[in-house]
Amino acid sequence: MSAEAADREAATSSRPCTPPQTSWFEFLLEESLLEKHLRKPCPDPAPVQLIVQFLEQASKPSVNEQNQVQPPPDNKRNRILKLLALKVAAHLKWDLDILEKSLSVPVLNMLLNELLCISKVPPGTKHVDMDLATLPPTTAMAILLYNRWAIRTIVQSSFPVKQAKPGPPQLSVMNQMQQEKELTENILKVLKEQASDSILVLEAALKLNKDLYVHTMRTLDLLAVEPGMVNGETESSTAGLKIRTEEMQCQVCYDLGAAYFQQGSTNSAVYENAREKFFRTKELIAEIGSLSLHCTIDEKRLAGYCQACDVLVPSDSTSQQLTPYSQVHICLRSGNYQDVVKIFIEDNLTFSLPVQFRQSVLRELFQKAQQGNEDLDEICFKVCACNTVRDILEGRAISVQFNQLFLRPNKEKIDFLLEVCSRSINLEKASDSLKGNMAAFLKNVCLGLEDLQYVFMISSHELFITLLKDEERKLLVDQMRKRSPRVNLCIKPVTSFYDIPASASVNIGQLEHQLILSVDPWRIRQILIELHGMTSERQFWTVSNKWEVPSVYSGVILGIKDNLTRDLVYILMAKGLHCSTVKDFSHAKQLFAACLELVTEFSPKLRQVMLNEMLLLDIHTHEAGTGQSGERPPSDLISRVRGYLEMRLPDIPLRQVIAEECVAFMLNWRENEYLTLQVPAFLLQNNPYVKLGQLLAATCKELPGPKESRRTAKDLWEVVVQICSVSNQHKRGNDGRVSLIKQRESTLGIMYRSELLSFIKKLREPLVLTIILSLFVKLHNVREDIVNDITAEHISIWPSSIPNLQSVDFEAVAITVKELVRYALSINPSTHSWLIIQADIYFATNQYSAALHYYLQAGAVCSDFFNKAVPPDVYTDQVAILCQFLREIDYKTAFKSLQEQNSHDAMDSYYDYIWDVTILEYLTYLHHKRGETDKRQIAIKAIGQTELNASNPEEVLQLAAQRRKKKFLQAMAKLYF
Repeated sequence: MSAEAADREAATSSRPCTPPQTSWFEFLLEESLLEKHLRKPCPDPAPVQLIVQFLEQASKPSVNEQNQVQPPPDNKRNRILKLLALKVAAHLKWDLDILEKSLSVPVLNMLLNELLCISKVPPGTKHVDMDLATLPPTTAMAILLYNRWAIRTIVQSSFPVKQAKPGPPQLSVMNQMQQEKELTENILKVLKEQASDSILVLEAALKLNKDLYVHTMRTLDLLAVEPGMVNGETESSTAGLKIRTEEMQCQVCYDLGAAYFQQGSTNSAVYENAREKFFRTKELIAEIGSLSLHCTIDEKRLAGYCQACDVLVPSDSTSQQLTPYSQVHICLRSGNYQDVVKIFIEDNLTFSLPVQFRQSVLRELFQKAQQGNEDLDEICFKVCACNTVRDILEGRAISVQFNQLFLRPNKEKIDFLLEVCSRSINLEKASDSLKGNMAAFLKNVCLGLEDLQYVFMISSHELFITLLKDEERKLLVDQMRKRSPRVNLCIKPVTSFYDIPASASVNIGQLEHQLILSVDPWRIRQILIELHGMTSERQFWTVSNKWEVPSVYSGVILGIKDNLTRDLVYILMAKGLHCSTVKDFSHAKQLFAACLELVTEFSPKLRQVMLNEMLLLDIHTHEAGTGQSGERPPSDLISRVRGYLEMRLPDIPLRQVIAEECVAFMLNWRENEYLTLQVPAFLLQNNPYVKLGQLLAATCKELPGPKESRRTAKDLWEVVVQICSVSNQHKRGNDGRVSLIKQRESTLGIMYRSELLSFIKKLREPLVLTIILSLFVKLHNVREDIVNDITAEHISIWPSSIPNLQSVDFEAVAITVKELVRYALSINPSTHSWLIIQADIYFATNQYSAALHYYLQAGAVCSDFFNKAVPPDVYTDQVAILCQFLREIDYKTAFKSLQEQNSHDAMDSYYDYIWDVTILEYLTYLHHKRGETDKRQIAIKAIGQTELNASNPEEVLQLAAQRRKKKFLQAMAKLYF
């Protein structure tokens, strides 16, 4: 059931329990609790449910002493309930989109009639006879709301509605639904009878030039307290919620446009009115802009209406600039089909018409041809040829319709096809891929033709000669010769070729070619049936060497006894895996679903294999789709992942990558609770990825805790150290001495290092990646010969030493750290802690320029490009760029550096960035000593800036230092970024 259907069912079929003696509805009003309830973030019951319950209670019939059913009494309780319903609608700002979506027609009809009643609209008076300009603003607005809803309901009732699946038959529910259906039909009948009046009322509203007001909870309270005040405050020009004239007209224009458009199906002249109203709506939306608070128009739907009106009623002013849609529609209505062909050929260069639209035109022509219009057969072929050329230019397969229409080619069809191909590609501007697609298409057409005169017509065409190289043309000639030994291709057409039959090998070759290209499961099945009907000696799963099935599956599949079934299962799985690899998930799903349906009939083992592969496909589909924007996966997908991890079916071939992806999926979506507390014990023993995932999840959970409680961090450390350890082997040399050999890929750990790295590169969760990075950085730092440590976030949670240092392959650890930080930055290049790790790596390997680049980048991303102060945990004393950046300025290093003779001549251009007066005074002395008068003057000028005066308050000095830091860092960043 859709969400809309669910809302409708909740609004119409749910019945509240009988209220207690003191009705809680009255309690809400008397204790002023309704507004508090509605102000809750997620009020339960929801506002629309309250409206339903209030009105149902108010309309409940009474029973007299003689057990006779009486109409609902007009007593205080019922008036209170109706008022409560109106107040809830006022809270929703009388938004018809919300009310229509959640309330049934009878309930909304009752609500709006109560609004008319409380707004003092005389009962029995036709709205069309009332002058809106002279009515109080709230009364006029109530009439507009009712009539807008009336025509919107009529329009909505004309749309097809998908029937909800009926549940178990219950007599009371069925009776209730039938009553509601009959009531809705009666209301619609009345609304349709009054439709012309409603349209006149709304047309009159467009002439109003004053703002209107609609009742709010406050004005409704005033009515409840003192009805006599209605003619005073509540009907004055300042009471209620203000609806600006432009907003009101915009909503009315849109609703009138929809009504006229719906009437156009029986009276095409009315489309002009619809067009006028929709384009006026667009103008009003542009005028209102972002200031609109109460005008809610579905702009995508409005654009669709406008486009449809442009097609149906093109205006005189735009007749010279008709859209391709309009041109095609006019040609179809007038029967000018040749112009449709011309438009489609021109569109093959621009790609402006969607493929689906072009296909719908072809379907319409096919239907007319099947109804007896034989003249359309030629048009159908021409349109189909145009569509086929468009398809092959965009890399899609040739359609079945084209193959059917081209079964009996003739000279006219070949000539037209070549004309379409020539006019559909601009050889001077076309890309190599477009040229390649066109060349491949022409070659395939040649190979599919039996009459070699037609082959010559294509192979001698200018386009064919231009697109295919000499070698390719010669190869094609050789292929045609092999097709029939009696055929000798020559330069010009030979009429005797007409009677040369095609050999069976050609038909098999054509079918195999189609088999390679097709991704339609039904078509693949049909091709295999035809191929097996021609020969029983071939194994068609070997046709393409690119059809690859994992070895754990191939043994089971190739063990299928029936040759056709074996080929079909193998090819469906191979093509599905390929489509998944190239991220064509829709075709992969179709292929896997067909394979699952097939194997379910005879192999429980292969059925489970396909279910596992479809789970992996669904994971990839989510991660490549909505998962990239942060949307959590559906709960059923998470349940399926858990089910796979906990599966204990014997003899089921399993791919390691699925276990990797499932654990990575759980970590990426922070399912840490399951991984740490709910994973079965047998999984931890048998599945190394689950074990690793549990340790990572537990470490993430324990991070906020005290250091001594991080037991899992120590366990994770030991697991990774084991993976990175090497097994020592002794070997005796020719000289008799024993040497030590280190085995790079150790089997001591729960998995190989390469497998661990592959698994980590499937993770995207920032905290998990930070934990792993800090672990490897710490492992890198424990070496005894390390001169410059690498820093990382959370590095303190790991042990500071390893009992057996010689067993760790630190060379592999260093390579892993570099690979991991490169991968992490590809996931998010703006994480400052990862940038600092990369900078430290470059600094430790003496690549100072690259290190400075990443240090600057780390500071820039966490300080809005140095417009804010860089946090002290980012630029620590170990990362200080200048001596004066240190918390305690290192004068000794600064003076020593300034004394060096290898400083650049442009060094004085940075004096404006120095804020420490002692360093500037030393520079003055140094330039004086060297006789560098110009540079000395620059240093003196820098000292003389008033904001550096030592007598200034500390705040001024700090501000001066901060400003110079910012300018210096920004200048440095511009040099490197």
